[in-house]
Amino acid sequence: MKTKLRLAALATLALLSTGAAFAAGEHDGHHVPPATAAAAAPEFAEGTVKKVDKAAGRVTISHGPLTTLDMPPMTMVFRAGAAGMLDDLKAGDRIRFIAERAGGVFTVTTLERMP
Repeated sequence: MKTKLRLAALATLALLSTGAAFAAGEHDGHHVPPATAAAAAPEFAEGTVKKVDKAAGRVTISHGPLTTLDMPPMTMVFRAGAAGMLDDLKAGDRIRFIAERAGGVFTVTTLERMP
């Protein structure tokens, strides 16, 4: 009886130590590369203002690719991120901007007029 108990204890110990070694080795395979600064920082896109609706706080922009939103070039309406952002903006202005999806709504968070 003691021999069977010892064998069972040794088998359990061997199984536990093998499982721990296996788990440790498996964990090493889950390497996650560090985030790069480019992935963290939003990128500027370029576009042309087609329409400004100050009362609604919206601007229509014909833009190039929006890489941060994974969108191809198109013309679309964006919400202005700040109240004064649209004050001096008019149709035909060339701009650089950053857009984000906030609560399911595409919003221009940064906007600069280009020369």
